[in-house]
Amino acid sequence: MSSPAKPSLWQDLSQTAYSQGWFDAKGIRTRYLRSGSAELPPLIFLHGVGGHAEAYARNLRAHGEYFDTWSLDLIGHGWSDKPTHPYEVHHYVDHVLRFMDAQGWEKAHISGESLGGWVASRLAANHGDRVARVVLNTAGGSRAEPTVMARIKSLSTRAAEDPSWEFIKARVEWLMAHPEHATDDLIACRQAIYAQPGFKQAMANAMVLQDMETRTRNLIQPEDYGRITAPTLVLWTSHDPTADVSEGRRIADMIPGAQFVVMENCGHWPQWEDTATFDRIHINFLSGQPLEQPLAAA
Repeated sequence: MSSPAKPSLWQDLSQTAYSQGWFDAKGIRTRYLRSGSAELPPLIFLHGVGGHAEAYARNLRAHGEYFDTWSLDLIGHGWSDKPTHPYEVHHYVDHVLRFMDAQGWEKAHISGESLGGWVASRLAANHGDRVARVVLNTAGGSRAEPTVMARIKSLSTRAAEDPSWEFIKARVEWLMAHPEHATDDLIACRQAIYAQPGFKQAMANAMVLQDMETRTRNLIQPEDYGRITAPTLVLWTSHDPTADVSEGRRIADMIPGAQFVVMENCGHWPQWEDTATFDRIHINFLSGQPLEQPLAAA
């Protein structure tokens, strides 16, 4: 009897109508994965530090039925442009706004994981008129924890300086509650990205947010969370390596009217580790439906 096929990024995409390409976000060459169509409400997925658009590859199929869904490589990441300066949160926010402006969108749903959640928080706080609904998925930016910062910087820097299989694998496994979810094809995808000429410097530019002085001036303060007016979902996990559930609840409590949900048996990438649950919760929230009910037909 043959063994069942292991879950694969490419198997997921083989059943998804999607496109990959580069878009000129008003001077920033931005790589994307896209599903859905322009007739649907726009949704932007934002990955974490050191990440790339494939962080949401497993979610494209379901979300493309309801939204014009774009998963971006942020500046300095993936296959997008890599400006030669340190990347602070306002640089990422500017990138997203440039992308939206180039698309001609007044508003979009914004969903970010880790660094992407940090960017989404700042975008919703400072540019609330541009955000329809916002999801903060194991979001960064609420605190400065030296141990976590040092771990992220160490794993990421080592992988960028020496993009060997071992070091890339360790960086991807750190994201997961279950190391086996760091599939070979995901590791190979990230290895190709980290092996790009100049990526070592791009990673150094991205890691400035793990330095205390820079991080502190970029943190989302309670008054910032208090200014968020877009309907907000704070999504946390039982095994997040950056902060426990209490931090997610604290963030939700600072945002007027925010909803809060915890996904069990997931780490820093719940959208990858438990795709079906994430898709159901996420699509229901963005559609204005109760979080736990079955998905309604598009």
